[in-house]
Amino acid sequence: MLELIGLQKADGSWDLHKSLTSILGKKEEEVTKASPGKPEFSSVWATVLAVLWLHGHKAESRDEWQFVATKAMTWVRAQSGFDLTEFLAAGNSFLGLQVKL
Repeated sequence: MLELIGLQKADGSWDLHKSLTSILGKKEEEVTKASPGKPEFSSVWATVLAVLWLHGHKAESRDEWQFVATKAMTWVRAQSGFDLTEFLAAGNSFLGLQVKL
């Protein structure tokens, strides 16, 4: 969890790179291929996946990461040109979760 939080950028987003995909237990190519959006939305996809992973795998530590997730989703919602509902559904499916944000 701390490794994931350490990868978060100051604006609240995550970049899609090997360190993140390793934490998710996936290969970078798998994560990229599963994205419902265009390549320019890779940071949105990475951020959604990171927040879903926190909710799905570290729920017991919510007090420790809640601010991080809130900041991330604020950043996601400030972006335009993509369908958040589609990203959340794809992320849940990809990670095998059923998280509602």
